[in-house]
Order: sequence, then structure tokens, then C-alpha cells
Amino acid sequence: DWIVGFGYDNHQFVDKQHPTKHILDQVSIENPIFVSHASGHMGVANSLALQALHITSDTPDPEGGKIGREPNSSEPNGYLEENAFIQNSSKIPQPSAEEMCTLLEEAQQIYFSYGITTAQEGMVNAQQESLLVKMVKERRLLMDVVGYIDVKNSHELASKHKEYIGTYIHHYKIGGYKMFLDGSPQEKTAWMTKPYEGATDGYSGYPIYQDEEVEQMVQTAIDENMQLLTHCNGDAAADQLLFTFAKLFHEQKIKDNKRPVMIHAQTVRPDQLAFMKRIHMIPSFFVEHTYYWGDTHLENLGEERAFHISPLKTAIENGVMFTLHQDTPVVPPDMLHTVWCAVNRVTKSGMTLGEDEKITPQEALKGVTIHGAYQYFEENKKGSIKPGKQANFVILQDNPLTIEPMQIKDISILETIMQGKTVFKKE
Repeated sequence: DWIVGFGYDNHQFVDKQHPTKHILDQVSIENPIFVSHASGHMGVANSLALQALHITSDTPDPEGGKIGREPNSSEPNGYLEENAFIQNSSKIPQPSAEEMCTLLEEAQQIYFSYGITTAQEGMVNAQQESLLVKMVKERRLLMDVVGYIDVKNSHELASKHKEYIGTYIHHYKIGGYKMFLDGSPQEKTAWMTKPYEGATDGYSGYPIYQDEEVEQMVQTAIDENMQLLTHCNGDAAADQLLFTFAKLFHEQKIKDNKRPVMIHAQTVRPDQLAFMKRIHMIPSFFVEHTYYWGDTHLENLGEERAFHISPLKTAIENGVMFTLHQDTPVVPPDMLHTVWCAVNRVTKSGMTLGEDEKITPQEALKGVTIHGAYQYFEENKKGSIKPGKQANFVILQDNPLTIEPMQIKDISILETIMQGKTVFKKE
């Protein structure tokens, strides 16, 4: 059987290096082993897993990805990055459909314990779609789930399940399409306009797709009147997305606002935020980077860029509505920890990462409530307390608006109520 692990972070290792097949071979040479980095952008396979995945010295790097090699050799060392990782991880045998449904039921309870009643599946392929539809038909979804279909590889799912587009059926709906344009800044795969710190060769990351392919995918979303969520960590990737939208908006005089979303938007510049305001694009910031990888960003990007990771205050100053997310399972779906990060911007070492980008607790709470509802076209049903809206509430131990800001992350969730019914209560 395959042994699969998730969540290692090389930045927590003494040498900060990724494992290799040689290290994993010490665990087993009889079982294929595949472990994923905490970012979900890369991973490592042992020798048997490489054989099972047919990765050899003759296997070329895929577009938008890299296969790690032994020094002075084309022999793979087990490390797989971006598309090399993503494409191969999908080939690994999965648990049965029933096992997956049982795990998903457990996951829902975890989300409820954090006060969450609406969640997002951010990259739906055929396997995930079949799982979610199975959950719907068996009435096992308890929370609302919004799915975004992989526009590059699973576009056909939209027409196959069009009854779910924009409308919940037993707690599941298709929100639109998803597109990836680059990697992660902590692993230096995010596509930047300026080189990473210490890069003697001018290395600044790389794109996943060329401009023509991006334009085709954006055009597909526009033609089908679908919301498009796009993963952009680096400012060069953000440029690629914004330039594409600018071109199509100019050529086609597009008026219908489908609220496109830039996922992560870690290193967007003020000029990019100003442009996002003009085309009604919503940045969804992964602000917990300030805590989990803030010290790494200082090393990789330098102070000027690192201090403006997840520039929430600049977004507010530009009149840009934003949302906040965790990219679970990269980090737990802890909304109050996210609010704490947005308010305090403290790294693991205790350094403040960009005093000027701090926001108030109320501004941060909007990013996970009413603004989140707006992102899903649900602002008339969710996100705030008002007659006629769904009775989705969370009862907190303390008031995040008045408690000492550094204590926000320690507030307990006492009860979660969805549509008037208690779905979690702290014992």
C-alpha cells in the first residue's frame, strides 16, 4: 500500500532543505511513499513511488513544474515541484468513495467547531465532484459548500452538473471556475517582477501558463458567465491576470460583473489594487502567511516586499473589498487566528511584519463574514445579522472588538448555529 503524508515544512528543519528519496527510502523500500509540503505546491516521493509514477532520468519537466535531480545528473532525487507535483499526486490510489465521505463528515464537524458554516472547495476535478455529488444525494452535507471547477482540466464538469451552478442543492453549489498562475513565495515558486533576495541569476519564479493560455481560460469564464477565481501569489502573476482582464474588457466592453477573485494576492502592489477596484476584482488574502512564513518572506523578499505581504490596509485605502481565507489544510480553518494575524501581523519569531498594513478587528471580521458572503453572491442571505437572512451565528467567549488584540486568537468558540440550529457546542 501507498504511504501518504501531508504537512511537512522544510523551513522548520535545521538545514531548511526538502527531504529526498534517499531519506524516505530509510522509512521503507517496500511501500511507495509520497509526502506533501504544507503549502500543497510540492512534495517528495521515495524510489518505489518514483517507479510507480514512471518518473525517470528521461522524464522531462512539465510546463509550470520541476523535477528535482541528483547533483550533476538527470536522475530524479524525489522532489517534485508545482505541476510535476500536482499532476503526479492525482495518480496516487485514493481511499474508497465511502471512506472519503466519512472523512468529509468528520471535516465538517471540524469546520463547525471553528464557527464556519460555509466552506469552499477551491479546485474541483472529476474525483472531487463525484464525491460532493455523492454527499448531496445521500444528504450527508450539513454545511454549505461552494465548489470551483478546474477550468483547465475539468471544464466539462460545468455542463455535466449545470443544475448546481449558482444554486445550492442540499448544501452544494458550483460557484464558478478556478485557475492557477504561479506557486508559493515561501518556496520561491511565486512569479515575481523582481528577483528573490540573493538570487545571483536573477531568478524570480515562473508562470504556470503562457499569456495565450490564460486568455483562453479567462475568455471561457466570460463566455459562460461564470465567476473566475485565480491563484496568484507573485505580482508578476497578478500582472498576467490583470492585463488579460484589461485586454478582454477593452475589446469586448464587458459590463456584467461576475466578481472575479484573486486568490492569495500575497504581493500585489498598490497600482494593482487600484486596477482591481476598477474591474471589481476581489483579492482574497491568505494573511496567515504573516505568522507562519513571515520570517521566511523576510529572507526571500527583503523588508520592503515582505512588510507588504497581504496588504490589507492598502486595499482598504484603495476602496477594494477583500476576503480572508486559510487554504486549509495548509493551516487550520481558524477564523479567529486569521483575524488575529490581520490585526497584529506578528511572525513566529515575534517580529511585526508591516506595521502600516495592520487593520482593525472590525475590518478583519468583515473579511470573514459579510465580504465573504458578497464573494459568493450571498450577501442578501448571509454574512450579517438582519431580519430575513439565514440565522447563521457564532457565539464567542469574548468580544474581539474590545479584547486586547494579541488575545484574539485565544477566544473560544462556544457555539455555532446554522440556519437556527446548533451544529456545534463546546462541552
